Amino acid sequence: MKKPTRDERQRGCTGKRRYRTQGDALDAALLAGVERRRKAYLCALCGNWHLALA
Repeated sequence: MKKPTRDERQRGCTGKRRYRTQGDALDAALLAGVERRRKAYLCALCGNWHLALA
């Protein structure tokens, strides 16, 4: 499997919600009731936090 190009990674980033802190991202997951199925990660492209499936 080939590595995604920068453009492909950029498209994946822009389609996700961005959070200023890890706490903000995890709070959003808690409010949505999906905290056990999500984890927060720091995006290397935009410098913000996103939620991903755990």
